[in-house]
Amino acid sequence: MATPGGHAIATTNEVIESAVIRAPLSHVWHFLKLAEFHKFWSAMSQAEVIKGTSPETDVFRWTFKDGSVVEVKQDEYSTLDHFITYSVINSEPNLSYSSAVSTIRCWAVTSGEFEDSTFVRWTSKFSSDADVGVVEDAKYKRRDALKDLADAAARMVKEHAD
Repeated sequence: MATPGGHAIATTNEVIESAVIRAPLSHVWHFLKLAEFHKFWSAMSQAEVIKGTSPETDVFRWTFKDGSVVEVKQDEYSTLDHFITYSVINSEPNLSYSSAVSTIRCWAVTSGEFEDSTFVRWTSKFSSDADVGVVEDAKYKRRDALKDLADAAARMVKEHAD
């Protein structure tokens, strides 16, 4: 379906990507602080706090290697339940949609083939004005970031084993 302006309307405004990362929860969770995403996400060149007095209220600037800059606000952070929720509040260049809220949640895998691994789910909910291209782009960016997170956690496992 297309809007009067000719843009395809997304059939869903949510992206859900997940992965089993072969590293303990503590190694994966270590990277999931908004000011440290650049330490695992290869698309990002820098992450920095730009305002706030505590991690619960801070706003972060993410600079990506393609030159785009996104400001995100931490909405929730739970070290007990291992999740972080953040929303995009500003972007250069401007976004083609009104809003996006994302949550990354981790669970320890405690038995079976993937014991001592971590299950990670990254969801992003976009405003209704996000088109199909936005949703598809987010899907592949999340997949790439989860692969990068797995690689970073694997390096940490190796460092702790040496």
